[in-house]
Amino acid sequence: MYFPTFDQLLIDATVGALSQRSVASALERESTDVQSRVDAIVRALNTVTPEVERLGRALIRLTVESGSAEPGAAGMPRRGYRRIEWIEAAVEPLRNELGKVKFQRLVNALAMVVGWEALIVQRDVCGLSSSEGEELSLWAARALVAAARSGDRSNT
Repeated sequence: MYFPTFDQLLIDATVGALSQRSVASALERESTDVQSRVDAIVRALNTVTPEVERLGRALIRLTVESGSAEPGAAGMPRRGYRRIEWIEAAVEPLRNELGKVKFQRLVNALAMVVGWEALIVQRDVCGLSSSEGEELSLWAARALVAAARSGDRSNT
């Protein structure tokens, strides 16, 4: 229903299943310290085998080739829902502190610096090694969390 092609559904399910264990394990090991939890997700999602990276790149290709820049059925994102759930779980301790709008902004911003798109930019555009790319994502994620926390404390 949410996937434009059957291939995209299969690849998304496979990549999600392969990533789920490492992300869940990373979050379980961490305390309620948000930065430690975000760091754990960044590391888990940056640690991929070449085979998993190929699947991730295929998923991006299928998403791009689907032709529509609009969200999928019923306004749902065309992919990435697992990543959003993982990020929300990592920053959950900030939900009340930030309020609904700022919390969602932080989740969306982190989704831009963690995941397949970030990994492709790190490697293909910036020419970074895996470890350099991970450090860049850690730096960006930390900056976003700090920026979200330093703003005014209203719930807007």
